[in-house]
Amino acid sequence: MTSTPLPRHRSKQFPTLRAMALGLAIGFSVPSFADNLPEVQRLIKQGQYPQALEKVDAYLSPRPKDAQGRFLKGLIFTEMNRPADAIGVFTKLTEDYPELPEPYNNLAVLYAQQKQYDKARTALEMAIRTHPSYAIAYENLGDIYAKLASQAYDKALQLDGSNAIAQNKLALIRDLITTGKGNVKPAAPVAAAPAPVVAAPAKPAVTPKTAGVAATPGTSAVAPTKPTETKPAASAAAPAAPVTSAPAVAKPDNGSDEVAKAVAAWASAWSRKDMKAYLGAYASDFETPKGMSRKAWEDERELRIAGKAGKISVNIDEPQVTIKGDRATAKFRQHYKAPGISSSTTKTLIFVRAGGKWLIKDENAR
Repeated sequence: MTSTPLPRHRSKQFPTLRAMALGLAIGFSVPSFADNLPEVQRLIKQGQYPQALEKVDAYLSPRPKDAQGRFLKGLIFTEMNRPADAIGVFTKLTEDYPELPEPYNNLAVLYAQQKQYDKARTALEMAIRTHPSYAIAYENLGDIYAKLASQAYDKALQLDGSNAIAQNKLALIRDLITTGKGNVKPAAPVAAAPAPVVAAPAKPAVTPKTAGVAATPGTSAVAPTKPTETKPAASAAAPAAPVTSAPAVAKPDNGSDEVAKAVAAWASAWSRKDMKAYLGAYASDFETPKGMSRKAWEDERELRIAGKAGKISVNIDEPQVTIKGDRATAKFRQHYKAPGISSSTTKTLIFVRAGGKWLIKDENAR
């Protein structure tokens, strides 16, 4: 099953299921890496789990309800091979934040690793109900169905060993599971529908049910995506520059194409780790998160972009642009992928026109 910010490990007996890890967008506004969280993430990536657990406990002490800190703690327990503790953390998160799909997804990963496939299926259906366009959950659910089908065909052969049709079906299902190419899961793009590491919007094969977020050792996930409109989804398969759906015909009205191009250029610079172009997309009076100084914010972005190993892919759906005078708002779905991370969030960029350019004045994600 799938996960997010940690390196994406695959479950040995269930290769296609992915779990959620660090850096995911958990569907609501999360303060930009408060206090010790970046250090916790660093320790996890370095495999220093006891130290990471100590840090996250210290972080949670004055804020026991903090969802991001608790989520990281669940990931740490997962990596420390303490599934019971991880399940406890993610289960409590689903109770306190039932609107979040990622904890349900990670619970499903943990249950699948324990071969509790019925529980895994229930958790994924909850994730889908909460976020009907949570692509990862759909793909993971398809993998769970494949495993359940394998068990059913195997039972059929135990009862009737001469059943050639069941033998063929069992062989096919096992091949799908072992190769990770299961057709049992909906082909959904990492952007618009709930499926694991896939790139085309998937259509739910099962009635969506509530959802959650989770991460397990050896997996990685994607954040929820709302399939409200039929927008061209960013190709989740291409980890390079963002693919934006620019209007086929230039809009002669208010210059929204210029804003859309500014969004595409910003995402492309991010994908290329071109810090000069990326930081140049922001206005000099950009409203940095939590009142950080501009330099501190730029240093943090440099560390998290240029300092990240491996390729980064930032794909975006066609933005919805509104312009009022020299101020513009662009809303779009952003699909981020990096080693061990896969997330999808709704992004809003506020632009101001300066020197003939549209520059980012403010941004927020949810």
